Amino acid sequence: MKKLLCILLALCVLFSLAACAQNGGKETEANSNVEADADYTIRIYSNSNSTDRVEWFVKQAADAGFKVSIDDNSVISGDAAAVQTANEKKDADVIFGLNETRWGQIVNGQYENLKLLNWTPSWADKVDYKYDGKAYGLVVQNVLMLYRTDELGTNGERLHFAHWADVVNSGYKWYRQNKVGGTTNANINSAMLYAFVDPSSPAGGISIDGWKTLWKFCAEGVSGGDDFKYGFDPLNRGDVQISEYYSSALYGQIDAAANGSDHPLKGGLEPENWALVEIDDGTYYINEYVGILEKEGRTDAQTEQVRRFAEWFGGADFQAAWAEEWDTYPCNKDAAAKIYEKTPEIYTIKNFATNKVEGTEMSYAEYVAAHSAEWTNILTNLGFYWADDKAPAEPDWENLDWATLTQKAE
Repeated sequence: MKKLLCILLALCVLFSLAACAQNGGKETEANSNVEADADYTIRIYSNSNSTDRVEWFVKQAADAGFKVSIDDNSVISGDAAAVQTANEKKDADVIFGLNETRWGQIVNGQYENLKLLNWTPSWADKVDYKYDGKAYGLVVQNVLMLYRTDELGTNGERLHFAHWADVVNSGYKWYRQNKVGGTTNANINSAMLYAFVDPSSPAGGISIDGWKTLWKFCAEGVSGGDDFKYGFDPLNRGDVQISEYYSSALYGQIDAAANGSDHPLKGGLEPENWALVEIDDGTYYINEYVGILEKEGRTDAQTEQVRRFAEWFGGADFQAAWAEEWDTYPCNKDAAAKIYEKTPEIYTIKNFATNKVEGTEMSYAEYVAAHSAEWTNILTNLGFYWADDKAPAEPDWENLDWATLTQKAE
C-alpha cells in the first residue's frame, strides 16, 4: 500500500519546488557557468497529456519557476501524433512519455527534425531504463489482462493462460479496443502477437495464424464503444468478464470505481472481486522517457533553462509527486521509495519486451519497433478494430498480398 505520508510528501515537494523557484532550478546544473533564461517558455510534446494532467503539470512547473507550453489530448492525441507534430513544427524543446518504439526511432535519427541534445542528469544512476546521454526513464508502464472473480465474472474460477492470445479460447466475454492507433492499443496488440513472432513471415514478421487470432479477438470481443476508450469501464460495469488495461492509474480507477457502476470492482492493492490473469509469457512493458531536443535559434541561456527543467522534471521529488497524483510507478528508484512500501504486484509480472527474439539480435521491444509501421498498415488495410460489434467479413487469409498490405494505405 502507498505509504501514509502523503502530507509529508506534499510538504517535501512544496519546499523543493519553492527552493527551485528561488534559484530558477539552479541545483540541476550546479557546474554550469551559463545563467539560465527564466523567462523562456519551454515547448513540450507528449502523449501523457490528458487535460487534467496537463493543467496539473503546468501549475507544478510554474510553481517551480518554469514556463511551459504543452497541448492537451484535444489537440494532440497519442505518441505518433506527438512525435510527428514535433518533427513537423520544429519548435520542441522537450519530449516526454512515448515508449521504446518511438524513443528508439528518435535516438536512431529516424525523424529529420528531432535531434537529441547530449545531457546527463544528476539522477541518471537512479534509473535503469535510459539511453545514456540522450533520454532517461520517467515511468514504468505495462498492459494488464484483468478479470472479475465474482458472479459477474468467473465466479471464483482462476484464469491461467500460456499466452495473451489464449483469451480467444477462454469461453468468457472479453473487451477489445475499437480503433487502430494509440499507445495502449498498440501495446495490447504487441502482447497479443508475441506468441506468433516469425521473422521469416512476409506478414510483418508475424505468422498468418497470429493475424487470424487477432481477428478473432476483434470479431468475438466486445467493444466499449466511443464512450469507453479503454477497457476498465466495461469490466467495472460487468459487461465483460475479461479486459485489458494499462497499469498507470489502475488503482486510482478502482478507488473511484463505484462512481461508474452499480457492481464496481473493489480493492486496489488487495483485490476483492478481480484479479490479474496469470499468463506464462508475462506481459509487454514500456518505459516512458524524457529527452531534450536540439533547437535552432535557442540561446545558451534558454538551453540552460531547458536543462534545468528536465533535471527537475525527472528528479525524485517531482516524480514522486507525479506518481502520487497519477498512480504511476516511477523509474527513479528514489521516487518509488517515497511512494511505495514494496513494488505493487502489477509491476512484478515478467517482462517479455526484453526477451530476445529467436533468429534475430533484437529484443521483442526492438522487434516491435522494427515492424510497428507494417503492423499498423496491416491493421488499417484489413479493417481491424471497427467501432461497433458488427464484424465485417473475415479476410481470405490464404490469398492476401502481404507485400501490399504492409504498405501504408493511400
